[in-house]
Amino acid sequence: MTTTDDHDHDETAEPITDRVHDNSWSANLEEPKYADDPRLAVRDALAAVNHTTAGNHVNLVTHGELGHPEEFLYDALREEREGLDPEYVERCGCGGHVTRVDVV
Repeated sequence: MTTTDDHDHDETAEPITDRVHDNSWSANLEEPKYADDPRLAVRDALAAVNHTTAGNHVNLVTHGELGHPEEFLYDALREEREGLDPEYVERCGCGGHVTRVDVV
């Protein structure tokens, strides 16, 4: 797994969501653009959490090429927002990983 720092996703990447979700939902972080960019996956996972209202959860479905999400995602989520406790759900048949995040 390699991280590329030679481009800025904040200016060019489409947001993971364009609205606040007042329900539980899934954020698709399995697209090819995430396969070798854990920083982009973390950025968009945080955006998904921030766009989920309290009392709901978001399933973060990460690309299998990034490895287990505990290795690159969980600490970043906890550092960004107090009270987040990511929970591993399962490995998808396609190789990705599902992490549930309850928003408090």
